[in-house]
Amino acid sequence: MTAETPASNDSNVGLPRLNEPAPDFCALTTHGTKSLSDYRGKWLILFSHPADFTPVCTTEFTAFARRAEDFARLDTELLGLSIDSHYAHIAWVRSIKETFDVTIPFPIIADLDMKVAQAFGMIQPGASDTQAVRATFIIDPEGILRAMVYYPMTNGRSVDEFFRLVQALQTSDAHKVATPENWRPGEDVIVPTPQTTDAADARMNEGYQTKDWYFSTRAI
Repeated sequence: MTAETPASNDSNVGLPRLNEPAPDFCALTTHGTKSLSDYRGKWLILFSHPADFTPVCTTEFTAFARRAEDFARLDTELLGLSIDSHYAHIAWVRSIKETFDVTIPFPIIADLDMKVAQAFGMIQPGASDTQAVRATFIIDPEGILRAMVYYPMTNGRSVDEFFRLVQALQTSDAHKVATPENWRPGEDVIVPTPQTTDAADARMNEGYQTKDWYFSTRAI
C-alpha cells in the first residue's frame, strides 16, 4: 500500500452505534408500511433472519410469537426482517400457522433492496452477500439504539434472553442502576460506583450491601 492509497474502513461507515439514534427506515411489511417513527414512545426489538422457510428461523419466529404478549406487557413491539420478498413473508407466515399452529402477530419487513439490512449492519462479510445474519437490535422509546446482538447463521437466538435484557434496560433507566450477570426482576441491583475518593470513603456507611468501595448492591 502506498501513501497515495491509504487504508479504507468503508465497511464500518454508517453502522449503528449504541446509545445513538437508530437508523431511520420506512419499509413494506406484512402489516403495511412501517417506519421507525411508528414505534416512538415504545421499546422495539428489530431482528433479522437469513431466509424464510428455513428451520432455525422458523423456531425463532414461533418463539417470538409465543412471547409477544409478554413483550407487550413491557411496552415492547417486535419487528422481523429478511431480504426475502413481501409475498414470501406472507406465504411463510401462513405456513407457520398451518404447520405449527402459531400465529405470527408482528410485522416482517421485506428488504429486497437491502437498505434496512445495510443501514443496521445485518450483512456480515463472509456470511452471505444476500442474507441477513441473525442480528437483534433493542431500540428505546426515544429511538436510541440500546443493545445489539449478532448470532451466526447456524444457531438460533434465545428469546428469553432478549426478554430479560429489555427488563434489565428498563430497570436501569427507571432506577439509575446497573444489573449483574443474569439479573432477574426482584433481585438486587448494582449501585453506581463512587466517582471521587471522598465518595469512596463514604460508601461503606451509606446503607448499601457493600463488598468494597466499588461494589455495592441494593434492593429495588
